[in-house]
Amino acid sequence: MRIDKFLWSIRFYKTRSIATEEVKKNRISIGEVTVKPSKEVKEGDVIKIRKNQIDYKIKVIQIPKSRMAAKLVSLHIKDVTDKEQHELLKLRKMAQDYYRTRGEGRPTKKDRRDIDGYVENDIPSDITDWDDFFGENDTPEEAEKDL
Repeated sequence: MRIDKFLWSIRFYKTRSIATEEVKKNRISIGEVTVKPSKEVKEGDVIKIRKNQIDYKIKVIQIPKSRMAAKLVSLHIKDVTDKEQHELLKLRKMAQDYYRTRGEGRPTKKDRRDIDGYVENDIPSDITDWDDFFGENDTPEEAEKDL
């Protein structure tokens, strides 16, 4: 089976054309040799894949006949990636900013619920005199005690 079709069939890439492009960009190698998209994959080959700045290594156990279900992938390949690469991937995922930067559009529903929950929980319900709440009527001595 061709390397691009193999990478697509084991669900390493979403489409076969993406897999072909990655092979053409020399991000895929069998052993230590970079390959072309038409390179045939054999059982026992160790494929080195550079994806998202991580170097994955997979060993071919069995050649699939076509694209398969995600649960069956482990029957056809074995992940032999270094532990350091997996740790690097975990660190990168944790370091990503969860929230959008300023100016990237409207808040999502989750952001909106968080904002509403923050505003509702921030104001005590027993406050009736706002001047006392903000401390505007405090004497300088009372203001120093609050600090």
